[in-house]
Amino acid sequence: MFVRRVGLEGSRRRPDDLIVEEPLSIQLDGTLVATTMRTPGNDYELAVGVLHAEGLLGTAEVQTVRYCADGSAVESRFNVVTVETGGVAPTPTPRLGSTSSSCGLCGSEAIETLTDRLESFEVEPIDPMLLADVADQVRDRQELFSKTGAVHAAAAFDRTGAILSVREDIGRHNAVDKVVGRMVIDRKLPSGDLGLYVSGRASFEIVQKAWAGGFSSVVSVSAPSALAVETAHAARIQLAGFHRGGEINVY
Repeated sequence: MFVRRVGLEGSRRRPDDLIVEEPLSIQLDGTLVATTMRTPGNDYELAVGVLHAEGLLGTAEVQTVRYCADGSAVESRFNVVTVETGGVAPTPTPRLGSTSSSCGLCGSEAIETLTDRLESFEVEPIDPMLLADVADQVRDRQELFSKTGAVHAAAAFDRTGAILSVREDIGRHNAVDKVVGRMVIDRKLPSGDLGLYVSGRASFEIVQKAWAGGFSSVVSVSAPSALAVETAHAARIQLAGFHRGGEINVY
């Protein structure tokens, strides 16, 4: 589309790229689980990542992922994804309403819910300066952000700082789910001794998804929340953030 750019020297008309935002309905073995707003692209990864983060897959392996199991993908505008485990995954409870990052629980209850199904890490921390370098690397790979300035990024990286995958989305939690979903589909979870980068802040939800995905380090551009730090301590996740001018905070 075209926009009118206004400044001290007047205004001018110029073309502008806007990021697309559409709903995605996620089904597990035919049951509608959730609907999320997302940037179209890597939809299979997003659907699998959401299910994995919520623990809805259980121990089941993903057999197939496809658009709209009940009709034409074109008719649903590619906004419905069905993940199938052959009925092995537990019967899901639909999450039809909007939820907060802590799902209505207080902080301690939210963390206890995670510790009931996830084990804490016993991994040596990564060099903090390497974490700062990762943030710089990912910034250079944010293609959608460079065009629109309206998306977040998430990336998986190893102990050497090598970037393994980068995903972008209008929601930073969606970007994380896309990274994790790719690893689930490729059967590379638990990720083990890997790190997760996120643009923006590190909320409880981001650390929760990192823990479920098996990432022992998390680095964010901005600062984390207090509950995110508390959750990282419980998981023994190395949490770093507020990357500015070659310096980074380790919480």
